[in-house]
Amino acid sequence: MLHTPFFSAWRPQLAPLGSRTSKAFKEVRSFTLCQLEKCFAPWMPTDLFPKALHKANSRDHHYTRWRTFWCMIRQSLNPNASGREVVRQLQALFQLEGGPKLSEEDGAYCRARARLPIDQFPKALTATAKQAQKSAPALPLLQGRPIKAADGSAVTLPDTPKNRSAYPPIQCPQGPSFPMMRIVVLWSLASGAICALAQGSLAISELSLLTLLFQDLAQGDILLGDRGFGNFALIALVQHALGADFVGRSMRRIDGRKRLKRLARNDWLIRWNKPCNRTPWLSLEQWLGLPKELTLRAVRGSLFRKGFRVRQVTVVTTLLDPERYPAREILEAYLRRWRLEMCLDDLKTTLGMEMLRCHSPLTCQKELYTRLIAHNLIRCTMIQAAVEHDVPLEQISFKGSLDAVRQFAQAMAQARSQKKRRELWDSLLQTLAHDLLPDRPGRREPRAVKRKKNRYPRLRGPRRKFRDHLKRHDRRKLSRLRQKLAGTV
Repeated sequence: MLHTPFFSAWRPQLAPLGSRTSKAFKEVRSFTLCQLEKCFAPWMPTDLFPKALHKANSRDHHYTRWRTFWCMIRQSLNPNASGREVVRQLQALFQLEGGPKLSEEDGAYCRARARLPIDQFPKALTATAKQAQKSAPALPLLQGRPIKAADGSAVTLPDTPKNRSAYPPIQCPQGPSFPMMRIVVLWSLASGAICALAQGSLAISELSLLTLLFQDLAQGDILLGDRGFGNFALIALVQHALGADFVGRSMRRIDGRKRLKRLARNDWLIRWNKPCNRTPWLSLEQWLGLPKELTLRAVRGSLFRKGFRVRQVTVVTTLLDPERYPAREILEAYLRRWRLEMCLDDLKTTLGMEMLRCHSPLTCQKELYTRLIAHNLIRCTMIQAAVEHDVPLEQISFKGSLDAVRQFAQAMAQARSQKKRRELWDSLLQTLAHDLLPDRPGRREPRAVKRKKNRYPRLRGPRRKFRDHLKRHDRRKLSRLRQKLAGTV
């Protein structure tokens, strides 16, 4: 209408209307209803998930790559949300902005998730981890060097033939067995963000998965590990092949009487000889390239804190200089690793990662990456609140931050100006900084279940093949009926 030769005098009046309509249509094609992409825009690169040049996702349909990715992020921040709820959100957005009609079924959304390239998810995870590390305050430990912690866990997958083939379950005689995926992650000790992920079946060890993450360890980094990672082969690879250092417990017994040199009380230099048997997760070439012996430092100290299980530990490390790296800082860095155990609890309990819901191995991997990316985005929000309001990062609640982001995002989506959105975001950060976790000295976290489980029997087979047993009164009624029929015959 603006380019027609007729009604040229109306062009100044119609031009603003055309501009607003074009902008609204552009937003409805790019954003979602809650507009999380606006909240987390500073930490997420915009070049992720580009439009394909040909075939799938080469045209602008309703479920573009960028919109589908943010719909998955919203599902991760709302663990109980289903695909149907995502479709209803987009329906409301299209109806609000005058967009095209959307189908009520969630099949198109599921197919759009399956079409997303898997190689873009590790890039998004790395980008969010770097942003969190850049914003987080440096730790006054071990000369301020970057410290990364490694830990492993397992998640349960839906019982489908594809998942069983890729991730065979453990045969359990007590009940049904589900496919399980073993994961190993690298954490940043300063920010609490997840830097990298390696996944595989239960037949692959955590040590073997950790070697896949060596590309994410830079020269000069310090790797923290628990007792399962403190062996000769891993420490030798970290020190000689990567140029990094290791701090962690060991499965070997450390005897201070066989030390090479005494540095201080409960602080010695020791020698580890190369084992005779080759480590199964290393190739023969890698095994032959390892040194014959290692000179390590053993630090024994008390980590007694009320509520912690371990009171005294012996830590081995490749940091041999006692003046640059005091024993107290080494023990304190290892003690901080325990805080990252709670980050796994945040992922499994708060974000619902303990049981994934996708029915194929590839989509399960995408769902897993999406949960980790959502975790990093919440950590970035917590770091910004801690830095701007000068509060300890450890005292900001992850669950409280997640709830606040969900509610404030809805209000920001309804704001009509950028200034109002900025005021809402500042209010969100101030709320997180004021709602700190209380200091609970002596709080214990036993590994036990408080609530009693129900008495229903375990479902030992597929639900479609399950047949319920008859109740007692039904069995008696059938028995009397059979007796009556037998008497008449």
